[in-house]
Amino acid sequence: MTTTSQDLQLLKKQRVAAAALSHLRDGMILGVGTGSTVNAFIDQLGPWVGRLAGAVSSSDASTRRLQALGIPIVDLNDVDGLGLYIDGADEANERLELIKGGGAALTREKIVAACAERFICIVDESKLVKHLGAFPLPVEVIPMARRLVARELTRLGGRPVHRAGVVTDNGNHLLDVHDLVIEDALSLESRINQITGVVTVGLFAARPADLLLIGGDAAVRELVRPR
Repeated sequence: MTTTSQDLQLLKKQRVAAAALSHLRDGMILGVGTGSTVNAFIDQLGPWVGRLAGAVSSSDASTRRLQALGIPIVDLNDVDGLGLYIDGADEANERLELIKGGGAALTREKIVAACAERFICIVDESKLVKHLGAFPLPVEVIPMARRLVARELTRLGGRPVHRAGVVTDNGNHLLDVHDLVIEDALSLESRINQITGVVTVGLFAARPADLLLIGGDAAVRELVRPR
């Protein structure tokens, strides 16, 4: 049987997802993100059913997947914080700044990340880049403000494209901003978040990952956030 590039990528995602399991602890409430690599992580949580106190999920899709395993879903408002949040990314740099939102869950992902003492990001090696921005930057917007926000994003040098037919779990629209080379992710995150009508932007620079696990052909590499 021929192994395709998709098969190899899936193996990398499964490998890095398995590596994240070693950071779980009995009795914890775990923050869980969204996306294909996170799905590979959730699919390996079977042995942790009954050992985790529950999970806070960043999307309806992840919630359904966790519930199917029998892991209780906890409302974030019912806990004071989370010890650990595990999520993927569409792009990551060596400062552990991220672009997220390809799965349309960026706002809830940012909320869960903000509540977590530790944020572990799991990616395959194709997601590690020198400069963020080759992946179009998602921006969640209030529907009535979509064109207003698009004009402002154009002034910042981007080319915003409405992700047609997609409504977030929060009932909002998404603009994907193309043609950016992001040198100062923290500054750009702040500028975009200040545009009236923006709910949030899929830049995770103010709250980057603490640990980046990178799945390769034969092993998982670790990058720790610089202090």
